[in-house]
Amino acid sequence: MQIKFTADTIKEVAREIWNKHSDKKIWTFDAPMGAGKTTFIKALCNDVLQSKDVVSSPTFAIINEYRSDISGKIYHMDWYRLEDEEEAVNAGVEDALQSGALCLVEWSERAPLLLPDDALHLRIDILSETEREIFL
Repeated sequence: MQIKFTADTIKEVAREIWNKHSDKKIWTFDAPMGAGKTTFIKALCNDVLQSKDVVSSPTFAIINEYRSDISGKIYHMDWYRLEDEEEAVNAGVEDALQSGALCLVEWSERAPLLLPDDALHLRIDILSETEREIFL
């Protein structure tokens, strides 16, 4: 599945993907820097899952936690600064992944061995300054 989107349609795309894949507890987001991983996650958490928490990139914290009446606990992870799986485990990533909560993982290629086989993998490509394409 692939969907093109812009800032004006990102909420609808996030809703469409959630409606089709809400059974998946671990979503990975791979894309180049500046492609909109965190922006997409904000649309998913705030507009679709109606979290009232401030959604921001957990680049330095590694893991942010949000609450949603729709999905329950949400872990938003950014693995960009991780060197390997061992560092990820030491940062608490494995506990979050095994918690049963919704986990949204940016830069998952930094520790791929920690991900279950049934994770939902999303890739965002930059088509232009204003248009992106997401592949599932």
